[in-house]
Amino acid sequence: MSLLYNFGIYLTRIVLYLIAPFNSKIKLGVKGREKTFDILKKRIKPADKVLWFHCASLGEYEQGLPVFTKLKNEKPNHKILLTFFSPSGYEIRKNSPIADVVAYLPLDTPTAAKRFLRLIKPELTVFVKYDIWPNFLIELKKQNLKAILISAAFRKNQSFFKFYGNQLRKALFSFEHIFTQNQESKLLLESIYYRNVTISGDTRFDRVYSQLEQNNTLEFISEFKQDKLCIVAGSTWPEDETLFIEFINSKASENLKLIIAPHNIKASQIHNFRSKLNVQSVLFSEKNNFNLQKATIFIIDTIGLLTKIYNYADIAYVGGAMGNTGLHNTLEPAVFGIPIVIGKNHSKFPEAKAFIDNGGMLSISSQEEFNTILNILCLDEEKRTLLGEKNIQFIKKNKGAVIQIVNYLRI
Repeated sequence: MSLLYNFGIYLTRIVLYLIAPFNSKIKLGVKGREKTFDILKKRIKPADKVLWFHCASLGEYEQGLPVFTKLKNEKPNHKILLTFFSPSGYEIRKNSPIADVVAYLPLDTPTAAKRFLRLIKPELTVFVKYDIWPNFLIELKKQNLKAILISAAFRKNQSFFKFYGNQLRKALFSFEHIFTQNQESKLLLESIYYRNVTISGDTRFDRVYSQLEQNNTLEFISEFKQDKLCIVAGSTWPEDETLFIEFINSKASENLKLIIAPHNIKASQIHNFRSKLNVQSVLFSEKNNFNLQKATIFIIDTIGLLTKIYNYADIAYVGGAMGNTGLHNTLEPAVFGIPIVIGKNHSKFPEAKAFIDNGGMLSISSQEEFNTILNILCLDEEKRTLLGEKNIQFIKKNKGAVIQIVNYLRI
């Protein structure tokens, strides 16, 4: 690997240690990585047959989960190691039932890569989407260990496809096969003469479709909603919530209910939002001491419930695209066959463009557009049904990536 890259990794480690005392998230990652090799030595024995699944964070975990589940079922005698780079993935899924061992991925130094692979000797390695760590991957290649990349999504402005990206391109060539989400990614790989590539689509479609097989009942949401029209706003940021303040204050009606699930459940942010409302609101944390039927707005100040809450929505709003934080998961509400509204900054999210082109998702860029679209959707049940049906049909059309990947691995 290049000296410049390795120097950058070592410098990053120093910076992380210096910052850790002042940043709780970084501290979790630093402390977690210090324990990785001890965890591996205790939990993985030389005779174990290991499958290694790596995800950058929680989103990639959810993306890879259908493949992980299928492989776990087909190889019950293998021990599964699941690694994360980000604390936001590790801390939420450190007790994942899919894995026998869950750990942080060490920083990508040559020494760490060799030591890591010497301990686990994976029969198969599966990376998800775009978390490419050159030293680990090149060491896998050197040791003739099989690795694939699934649900890959590339853009032409990435280093892999620039004149200065030779060292990073080597990492891509360490994968035996790459499964891409789309044609553009496949063509980009072929432009650097990588040929072992298949367009399988996005495994998230399989993941969200499986949600329909789950029990999505939440009694407290049923109690809150009753038989009223319900808008669910998921993974919202302050710029998203501002839209709802004006809308709900002017639209206050006994026939309309709103559920807000903020991305950050900080008490100060939630308090600021509630203080600007002129309708009655209730927090999830208050629900046992409140008559939910009397509230117009239900604020979910906890995590892990949003996927099921979308089951109760007549209209969904997905946050992140009114600002620059990044659009959140639009597939989760789409699978329940409901219309979806998002903000304007969605150009880096190809699935959003696809949903918009398909007709079931609407993008807004101002308060005026937001009010107009929501008023139309609230009043027109036939339009809600039509847009929602387009979304669920789009999900059905695009699922199937998992079987392609698993069939390849069976060969």
